[in-house]
Parts: sequence; C-alpha cells; structure tokens
Amino acid sequence: MNVLFLCTGNSCRSILGEAVFNHLAPPGWRAMSAGSQPTGQVHPRSLALLAREGIAADGYASKSWDNLPATPDIVITVCASAAGETCPAYLGPVLRTHWGVEDPAHATGSDADIDAAFHKAYKILRARIEAFFALPLETLRSDKVALKAALDHIATINA
Repeated sequence: MNVLFLCTGNSCRSILGEAVFNHLAPPGWRAMSAGSQPTGQVHPRSLALLAREGIAADGYASKSWDNLPATPDIVITVCASAAGETCPAYLGPVLRTHWGVEDPAHATGSDADIDAAFHKAYKILRARIEAFFALPLETLRSDKVALKAALDHIATINA
C-alpha cells in the first residue's frame, strides 16, 4: 500500500510524515510525499530533526505531485486548514484524510522557538503514524469505510 503525504510546499510536514512513516512501516507499506507547489528544497531544520531522531534523512527532496514514483492508495493532507492554509486536493480515486499540522516553516522567534515548532509538528505526525500502524491494517485494507473512519479519527491525536 502506498501512502502519499501531501501539502503545498513539500518542504517540512509532508517530508517529516514520509520519513517517519517509512522508518516505522511494516513490509508492504510505503510512504511518499509531494506538494502542489513544491518549494524545491527540504527545509534544513526538517533534515536536522530527522537526523536527531535517528531517522534516515538521505534522499528526501521537495517534489511535485506530478512526479510520483507510484500511485497512492491513501492520501494524507497535512496543511493546517484551521490556520487558513488551503490544502491541495489530490484528484485521483484514492482514500483521503486530513491530518492538519501547523507549518513549522512559518515559525518565528528564537532558534529554540523555531526548533520547538519543528519538534511539535514531528511529535504530532509521529503519534498519528504510530496510531495508524496500531490499527488492524490487514482487516481494514478490505473495509475502506472503516479505514477512512479510523484515519479521520487519528487526525484528532495531538501528541
């Protein structure tokens, strides 16, 4: 099963989601990430955070959803719609859910404040991904309605 973490810029949250998902994924599950308007580079703080957490950060790049290596089965948007961000809508026939997370790239303040914003986004995404992998995935693969409900419920987890 292929999972796409999707946002606008594909530089922070969707990259963190992709990396954490692939780090924790059992065989048969794979994540990718993309943006509707990619920035063209992964935010350096995202890469530094992944390295601190012991998650391989090599090979991640900000890329367009026009260049996906596989067709997703599930699309998880991570834009923070409550903050007025418009999430892109993936137009393929896939299961969609929205896991809004504040964009740490817009954090201001001291280096410690900005690092804290990145860590908060990481913690939320990691908690949600761990909840995802705790689901009875083999059962839910064949019950898209139940899987959608479970994914939507996971969106309420805020670490």
